[in-house]
Amino acid sequence: MPFAACFVYSPRGAGELCEASRRLCARVKAVDPAWLPHYAGVVHRTSLCNPQLRVFAPDVVLVPVPGSAPSRDAAWAAGQLTWALSAVGLAGRVWPGLERRFAVRKSATALTGERPTVREHFESFAVACLSAPPQRIVLVDDVITKGRTLLAAAMRLHEQFPHVEIRAFALVRTVGFRLHLESLIEPCSGVIRWAGGDARREP
Repeated sequence: MPFAACFVYSPRGAGELCEASRRLCARVKAVDPAWLPHYAGVVHRTSLCNPQLRVFAPDVVLVPVPGSAPSRDAAWAAGQLTWALSAVGLAGRVWPGLERRFAVRKSATALTGERPTVREHFESFAVACLSAPPQRIVLVDDVITKGRTLLAAAMRLHEQFPHVEIRAFALVRTVGFRLHLESLIEPCSGVIRWAGGDARREP
């Protein structure tokens, strides 16, 4: 599945930019109402001059990836980010039609070997009914690490809408093996593959 991302985050790196990337990630995860619209604006401005972020278009429907729990009462990062991206004109509309049927372990706080698998994510997702499927969907998530959540979400949507083009956008891309950053804004386009029984993100 094709995906794009705007910012980078180094969980272990040293230096001012790596520390700034961790603050950025923390603000996003905290669903900071002051910062998410700001980051959406950065994405919009960057997309105007960088073809790697041109996953957005007026005919695109943005679908936020649900949080780890099925509750929709509380604000969650991907949901608020999706509305912020829509507010700056990056898509035609938002459709929160992907839902969690039951909770999975939260990836951000789980140990590496205990994070939910692609299958666990897939089985926990459900798609709401939609009378007229869109032509193009862009899944939106706050942070991408391996890409398991986005791949499972795309698989579930493809099952429901087999003829719809599905892509993904993550605000922040984790670069776990990078110890130094040159910039927080590092637009990229790549793919998430199913390889060796797991998701594999490139790059």
